[in-house]
Amino acid sequence: MGAPGNSVVSRIERERDLFLSLLSLGHADDALPYIGAALELLVGATGARQGYVEVYGGEGLPPVVSVAHGLSSTEVADVRARLSQGIIRDALATGRTVSTASAVDDPRFSTFASVQAQKLRAVICAPLVLPAGPDSVDGGRIGALYLEGRSAPGPFPEEDRALVEIAAKAIAPNVERLLWRKETARDVDHTAPVRERLAAPDVVGKSRALGETLKQVHAAAQVPVTVLLRGESGTGKSALARALHAASSRRGGPFVEVNAAALPETLFESELFGAEKGAHSQASTRIAGKVEAAQGGTLFLDEIGELSLVSQAKLLTFLQDKSFMRLGGNVKVSADVRIVAATNADLEDLVRNKRFRQDLYYRLNVLEIVVPALRDRKEDIGLVAEAIADRLGDDRSQRLPLSRASLRALEDAEWPGNVRQLENAIARGWASALAEGARAIEPRHLFGERSGDGARRASNDGARPIDETLTFQEATRQFQARVVEETLAACEWNVSEAARRLDLSRSHLNDLIKGFGLRRVRGAGR
Repeated sequence: MGAPGNSVVSRIERERDLFLSLLSLGHADDALPYIGAALELLVGATGARQGYVEVYGGEGLPPVVSVAHGLSSTEVADVRARLSQGIIRDALATGRTVSTASAVDDPRFSTFASVQAQKLRAVICAPLVLPAGPDSVDGGRIGALYLEGRSAPGPFPEEDRALVEIAAKAIAPNVERLLWRKETARDVDHTAPVRERLAAPDVVGKSRALGETLKQVHAAAQVPVTVLLRGESGTGKSALARALHAASSRRGGPFVEVNAAALPETLFESELFGAEKGAHSQASTRIAGKVEAAQGGTLFLDEIGELSLVSQAKLLTFLQDKSFMRLGGNVKVSADVRIVAATNADLEDLVRNKRFRQDLYYRLNVLEIVVPALRDRKEDIGLVAEAIADRLGDDRSQRLPLSRASLRALEDAEWPGNVRQLENAIARGWASALAEGARAIEPRHLFGERSGDGARRASNDGARPIDETLTFQEATRQFQARVVEETLAACEWNVSEAARRLDLSRSHLNDLIKGFGLRRVRGAGR
């Protein structure tokens, strides 16, 4: 007698636990990780082998976000390009959940070649539907949630169907909110308010992350304390130090930059503090050091974590006394400079390992500003890239714009070296395009052979693992090129059909074809 009741309680508890778990994800700031985490929860709750979610910007539009779970790179390509389009389209068209024990034997899907080719069995697919508005039955279908494969035979049980529908209802409004926030953020210049008070022409971007950093720089400029800029190499710490100086009360004084990593221990003292006549072989007259050159202004010490312990001790004495003696001298000279330091090193780890003085660390780290990496403000990549390209060339006849395909490729790539790496890539691309006589900088100029022929060679090897010698961005482009080329081949180069299978707009797919340098090989079979 108790068994049916226990079953109902168990089902209710599973639904409750899933709902509470989905609610716990509500603090997410980005749709992609949110969907990934939600899909992982649902796959775990139902025991599905594979899962896939795609979200559209509106009905009839291509997906703006898609996430797969439990799929290899080849299987991702199959799902996106061939496998589940018919089923997802069916679910979206009807507004109902689709469930079948064997899609390959289900007459509803007999016309879908992708289902037959892959011999799909247990499948469940639910539309992502927004809550109803005052004048509508529902608020619009924005995507679909798809699961396939079970360890047990037969369809997904009704309780799993209920879980999928609960998840779909919970995911849809959150995704819509996150996508709306992202779209709104793209149109908003989060740096505009602070730029009215802070001159930072060399710091390009309008992201929220950059806006917060500029606010901190402006605030730091108003107080006469030592500032420590922290961030990865190539993030623009030097440009921010200049902006800080220009916004401070010392803006009328000099800004002097010292690369601590380039100073040998034997030259540190004379470079920083100067030398009296005869102090060393080069001192035929008194030589002013960097501190003296920065009097009344700002002294920027870059790569501060690279100083030797001996040099650190001399710098600490200077910071404590606010005075110095020139090399070979015996008279103390008062220093009227503001110190701004920068590092990409983990100073705390250096202190723990006795490679950086703790007392100097506290002297420098009075006010800390963390500079965001380029990956943390990806919406700025296009703006930064265009600004870099605009600066290249001695005259306007040598200026070359970045093509739309190049901008897409740059935004999709990873830049562990940040703005400096991006600058190098665009400079190389510009030189290559100029030498070729091109009218614009194309992806093949930026990424070399691997953006085109190299990517095709990788795709021709079928399921061969991506070359382990490639960088992450090169491997990513190889995978993307392989997916695009295989889909085009399967569609006999019908671009409209390939775009539909890949969930891309035709214009976007044309950009990718051009960017990857793909060409149809007549008469080639597969």
